[in-house]
Amino acid sequence: MIMFALLNLAIVSVLFFGMLAMQEVGRRFAERATGSAGQKRATGATEGAVYGMLGLFLAFTFSAAGQRFEERRRLAVEEANAIGTAWLRIDVLPASAQPRLRDLFRQYVDARLQRAPLAMNPVAVAAAVTKYQLLQRDIWSAAVAAARESGQLPAFNVFLPALNEMIDITQTRETMAEMRTPLAVFVMVATLALIGSLFAGYDLAGKTRYWFHTVGFALVMAMALFVIVDLEFPRLGFIRVNATDSAIYDVRRAMQ
Repeated sequence: MIMFALLNLAIVSVLFFGMLAMQEVGRRFAERATGSAGQKRATGATEGAVYGMLGLFLAFTFSAAGQRFEERRRLAVEEANAIGTAWLRIDVLPASAQPRLRDLFRQYVDARLQRAPLAMNPVAVAAAVTKYQLLQRDIWSAAVAAARESGQLPAFNVFLPALNEMIDITQTRETMAEMRTPLAVFVMVATLALIGSLFAGYDLAGKTRYWFHTVGFALVMAMALFVIVDLEFPRLGFIRVNATDSAIYDVRRAMQ
């Protein structure tokens, strides 16, 4: 978490100082243009277009990151509910098949909990995914065999659909974990912020220099980008989804 936060801070710091530098460049361009022609050229339409695009891209990236963050939290709770439901419905199977299935369920939930905190280590993620997928196959094979042994409709109509839902939601969570804002969008936001800073410096040339506004503009943009990146990596940053894992921990404690 600390390393990710420092990396994120370093990236937005580069943007922050870059925006300050571009404001100064814009100011000097304006002073040079004023000195040679006696008057600055109007740039209102261009500035409006750039700031409008910047606002649009910021709104898009923040909205998308926020929606994915909420979706990840919702899916974590849904998986906990699906596991709990399938666990309870083991009761419809023959008594002889229940102990093995319950043991496999415990192993499966432990494997899912081990997968949850992994984020940026592809090797560890692949190993954790392989482990719980093998357990999924073992659980499904044991469940189908138990249902056939039972020969009763509840085993097929009650337990197996719940088990199928429990297995399916893991793929949904894996897919959601990999979905993030494309790098090109972040590059575009940074580029627009730098160009906007250039125009801001150009527009403020010849006026009293207010460092509060100069620094404030760059700081707000950098902080907005910091929050967006933090939302995109909810297992690493300050804004985290770890609290929602408590639902699965509660299910695991109920399996004693």
